[in-house]
Amino acid sequence: MTFFDPAAEAARATAAILADTLHGTSKGVVVDSPPGAGKSTLVVRAARELAAAGRPLMVIAQTNAQVDDLVMRLAEKDPELPVGRLHSNDPDPYDKALDELPGVRKSARAADLAGLDIVISTAAKWAHVRGVEPWGHAIVDEAYQMRSDALLAVAGLFERALFVGDPGQLDPFSIVGADQWAGLSYDPSASAVSTLLAHNPDLPQHRLPVSWRLPASAAPLVSDAFYPYTPFRSGTDHGDRRLSFGVASDGSAHDRVIDEAAESGWGLLELPARRTPRTDPEAVRAVARIVRRVLDRGGAATSTAGGEPAPVTADRVAVGTAHRDQAAAVRGALAELGVTEVTVDTANRLQGREFDLTVVLHPLSGRPDATAFHLETGRLCVLTSRHRHACIVVCRAGVTDLLDEHPSTEPVSLGVTVKFPDGWEANHAVLARLSDHRIRLP
Repeated sequence: MTFFDPAAEAARATAAILADTLHGTSKGVVVDSPPGAGKSTLVVRAARELAAAGRPLMVIAQTNAQVDDLVMRLAEKDPELPVGRLHSNDPDPYDKALDELPGVRKSARAADLAGLDIVISTAAKWAHVRGVEPWGHAIVDEAYQMRSDALLAVAGLFERALFVGDPGQLDPFSIVGADQWAGLSYDPSASAVSTLLAHNPDLPQHRLPVSWRLPASAAPLVSDAFYPYTPFRSGTDHGDRRLSFGVASDGSAHDRVIDEAAESGWGLLELPARRTPRTDPEAVRAVARIVRRVLDRGGAATSTAGGEPAPVTADRVAVGTAHRDQAAAVRGALAELGVTEVTVDTANRLQGREFDLTVVLHPLSGRPDATAFHLETGRLCVLTSRHRHACIVVCRAGVTDLLDEHPSTEPVSLGVTVKFPDGWEANHAVLARLSDHRIRLP
């Protein structure tokens, strides 16, 4: 049996990526990353090494939160590094914590930041930049969340680029239907990476092979269900991480599923089969009850072998849903139980974040049908890959039957690369694994 050294494998992959980025001749380098593999760490290191080599660069992120996070990470690594934060003209355009960083200059005009080693902004802001000398290098963070039309809008600002992203996450969001462009080489709704590779198939492609977020209990499920062609391993081994509780179980289904998740990394609380409103009151109450019990029982998480346990406080717990009204319903149920600091949001807004424990309301729970929205592979992938220790899924029975009754009927467009696995297969794979950790709620 071949010994797998996660640190060595990750270092080897990073070295190859940096070699192609700093010394290669290709116009672009693509890096695929599983959840929690250190995308931001790679972006920060590549930016610093390019700057140290005397190659000023622009960095393109997809949201203001991502931009501010990268700026702060760069300042933490090198407080003296000159970094520009290009922002909008909105009243509150950036995190005020940036005002405390001496090496960071902020402006709404790209010309004011000319000559700095690194300038960072969102794709939307970069699209309005005109009349500046193109940068030799660019780094595109969360590149799979970027639409190809957004890439086209900024492509004239740089000569070479490093594209870093997670192919298993949600596809780029579009507010209009894009069926009329499906299969065309200039489909604006396609991701920046898929369009880039369609026109430049010979670009160097790398992948990060280790998830440092997902525990050894979670990586095999997530890898097999969502990354069958680009498998990855956990950076930890079984037993390295531990989730324990100071208060014993009260014997309820909620406590039993918590204990199951603490022991195995996964828990499925299964409610009786029933068609329900989207904001299923019973399921919402079950989610809230689980969170309340996690906090009441004094959870403690040990993240490394031999490490000291840390309390699982409310800010280290998250609830994931498919819809905003479901998230609002869960917040209301938690408030009734006196819980206010737990993060409750949709998969779209949870992307890129991590917590000790997550509770997920399954997208297909209680539904009468399986629509393309609810079957989107990336949605389930995000929801089941935010945790460092355990994930508990709340779902009504009968989802596997629902999947079999509603096979995909989406039209197939010529020229469109089929995303595999599709949502139908990914849901079946996840539910098959979760069935081993099922606790039924009467």
